Amino acid sequence: MEFDELQKIWDSQTKEPLWVINEEALNRHILAQKSQVHHITNKSELVLTYVYIVAGFSLFGVNIVNNSANLFMYLLAGWTLATGLYSLISRIQRLKREHEFIDRSMLGELKHALSIATYQVRLSRLMRWNMLPIITFCLIGVWESGKSVWQVLGLLLLFGAAYFVSGWEHSIYKGKKRELEKLQKKLQEEVVTQ
Repeated sequence: MEFDELQKIWDSQTKEPLWVINEEALNRHILAQKSQVHHITNKSELVLTYVYIVAGFSLFGVNIVNNSANLFMYLLAGWTLATGLYSLISRIQRLKREHEFIDRSMLGELKHALSIATYQVRLSRLMRWNMLPIITFCLIGVWESGKSVWQVLGLLLLFGAAYFVSGWEHSIYKGKKRELEKLQKKLQEEVVTQ
């Protein structure tokens, strides 16, 4: 929440300024955070589903057209297709759980946002781990097809860069989740003290 959204009031007994939270501004902030997390999660799910399903069918098509006998390239195609279907099923299940959040109070909206952020962090972590079988199938498949060592090393560098970037992206999602958790903790403390 922005510092300028805090309100300054005077304590009539001590004549010192006190800071209080503007509840309307806090509510807007929570709704904005929820909207942002929801938007990112929707986009991530749709992109993952589309990319992996298209990649899986494309790899199957290329293997069939080229009469490839490379088992690892078929395994790669099957794995990417399965990942796309998993992403789609996860999205459907997440959307079904959306109806569980009927509390529209500030704390209820925050819990909903935190639930979505937690899901996004788990999805991101899972997709990072998902790179390991993809890298394995891809490297072994390229190696078995007789490609040069330089092409295998190039793929290793590419996958290393992708893993690094996915770690950076994952840390952003974790940061958003931590921010929401801190806000939830503060709100719960406020509720308890009142």
